[in-house]
Amino acid sequence: MDYKQHIKIVEDWPKEGIKFKDITPLMADGKAYKAAVDEIVTYAKEKEIDIVVGPEARGFIVGCPVSYALEIGFAPVRKEGKLPREVIKVDYGLEYGTNVLTIHKDAIKPGQRVLITDDLLATGGTIEATIKLVEELGGIVVGCAFLVELSYLDGKEKLKDYDVLTLMTY
Repeated sequence: MDYKQHIKIVEDWPKEGIKFKDITPLMADGKAYKAAVDEIVTYAKEKEIDIVVGPEARGFIVGCPVSYALEIGFAPVRKEGKLPREVIKVDYGLEYGTNVLTIHKDAIKPGQRVLITDDLLATGGTIEATIKLVEELGGIVVGCAFLVELSYLDGKEKLKDYDVLTLMTY
């Protein structure tokens, strides 16, 4: 399927010069969304994963239906202060400043095979931070799956030691 038919390019959003890739038309088309999720599910089956991990909030949009289809768990990675129990955290750099991501300390068991999902791979900073959290808990990241990759931002370079699936590349 040509998933790009279902992506709306929004010029100058959220700021001038940015061409935002809006995935909501893909999600609004049940058949296209299902096809995209199914493709990631097939990839996950090949990787024999035990659990899906996704950073908020759009990692949930991809990861939750994948974990549901596979009948395995989903572990959310959230910004600091959003998870109610004991967490581990990692600081990571943004274009202008830093952010903190957290995961429950008991979300991943040592040796679990993990698939990390998100809607978009841009600079790779969020996923790199998510990988650090998973690995600190003893998880084995066997793959990362994205709907969209912005190849001109070289995010895949930060993930060069990991297997990466992207359904569309800009």
